[in-house]
Amino acid sequence: MLAEKVLGKADAPVTMIEYASLSCPHCREFHEKTLPTIKEKYIDTGKVKLIFRDFPLGQRALAAHMVASCAGPVRYFAMLSILFRDQAIWSQAPDGLAAIQATAKKGGMSPAQVDACLRNEDLLQGIQKTAEAGNKEHGVDSTPFFIVAGEKVSGAQDFKVFEEIIERALKK
Repeated sequence: MLAEKVLGKADAPVTMIEYASLSCPHCREFHEKTLPTIKEKYIDTGKVKLIFRDFPLGQRALAAHMVASCAGPVRYFAMLSILFRDQAIWSQAPDGLAAIQATAKKGGMSPAQVDACLRNEDLLQGIQKTAEAGNKEHGVDSTPFFIVAGEKVSGAQDFKVFEEIIERALKK
């Protein structure tokens, strides 16, 4: 298994786990519309930590997840944002590799770095094992899928759904 990708304070009282595919439009919608509010209200204030777990749907998504990991821990979430933002480009382009390289360049990675990243067999297997563990341990079979304070939430939900669960958990 790979090291956890965590946004927020490690000792935050509420843990939110997200399983997502970078090729998933509903995951992109969550990252663009709902996550910023969760981040502002709960993550930035130390109440929630978000653990992002890879659950790639398809080969291009797998490549995109690998590229995000290779961006390094400091740039990981910034690269996720870029990949989600440009999802319609790299996921649909006739030349997927060139499109992923162009997208990764916006996050500071060269084509040579992307190529080396995509040849990293340990990383590939680590991402696949993360997805398999999500399926076996939590029943993840689609994305986005969340576990918020132990409660499973499937699909892109409105902020209010997450807010209710988080507020309930904070009162415990």
